[in-house]
Amino acid sequence: MRTFECQCGNTLHFANTRCVSCGLMLGFMPDDKKLSAFTKQQAGVWRAATNGRLYRQCKNYSIQDVCNWMIPVEEQGDLCASCELTLTIPNLDQPDNRRLWFRMEHAKRRLLYTIYKLKLPVKSRRQDPEHGLGFEFLEDQTEDEFGNELTVKNFVTTGHNAGIITLDLKEAEHSSRVKMREEMNEQYRTLVGHFRHESGHYYWDRLVRNSHWLTEFRELFGDERLNYTYALQNYYEHGPAADWHKVWVSAYASMHPWEDWAETWAHYLHMVDTLETASNFDFSVSSHQVINPLQQLPETGDAKSEAHFNQLYNDWCRLTAVLNALNRSMGVDDAYPFVISNIATDKLRFVHKIISDAYTD
Repeated sequence: MRTFECQCGNTLHFANTRCVSCGLMLGFMPDDKKLSAFTKQQAGVWRAATNGRLYRQCKNYSIQDVCNWMIPVEEQGDLCASCELTLTIPNLDQPDNRRLWFRMEHAKRRLLYTIYKLKLPVKSRRQDPEHGLGFEFLEDQTEDEFGNELTVKNFVTTGHNAGIITLDLKEAEHSSRVKMREEMNEQYRTLVGHFRHESGHYYWDRLVRNSHWLTEFRELFGDERLNYTYALQNYYEHGPAADWHKVWVSAYASMHPWEDWAETWAHYLHMVDTLETASNFDFSVSSHQVINPLQQLPETGDAKSEAHFNQLYNDWCRLTAVLNALNRSMGVDDAYPFVISNIATDKLRFVHKIISDAYTD
């Protein structure tokens, strides 16, 4: 994630809504992929300082205060490109749910920023009712509308189904997420990580299923036609494969080829977003300047594509070694508690090829 600059010269960050230096309102423009200062032109209409175009605030910005994205005035609808994807929001009558909803939307916007930069296809359920992308932020239902405890309780499971990504609202509560991380014996569990993982399932359907990539996918990840329910039960009963670190990017990736793909996809998004941040701050390690992998992706099959991935991966290895060392100096957990094997690296390279191919379409 890069930083931005206000017209007054102040540094701006992705989630900002007002410049602390000049006081102007800020908003993110999905069409330009930039955060800009805005000046009011008339009721409900704002002019962007960066490109001079006119915009409206998303309804969830102007009314709910959980968004900071803008809508070009010529476009229809009250919701921005991000909020339009949210099909179900939490019950705002419940204490703290607005705060948790904000965290969900912020993590989703971070995902979308990277997806837009990679030029991957994004269509809402309105645009594509059958295959469009949608999000539901749900919470466990243990009582009925009158406050009576339910005999059959509805517990939410984070997951993906036919384009709809469901996330358990508890994942936005830091203490609940840390508790779950400990119970599941996971070294890494973040809200944005959930969004990136589940988006991997969505894009497997869009980019790999029934495509010319399927044979190569099965050679690397395994046959996705294996019984998923059985694989899931086996994983939770017996744990990951003993040698998972030699083959998979994470323990959970060893559960089933679909989860292997989703975990690898999420890691790739971790890599490119973090490297863009490092590049934005002119970060270098041992005289190696970190490149911005989101600036331009070479065409698939081009020799430059392989060189681009090698540069990306080498930058990542050097950068994460520094990040982990810095965290240890502060007495906190490693920022990146993973060691990538050669086989897992080949899977990341495959994800890079898939995205590069979609990028050139």
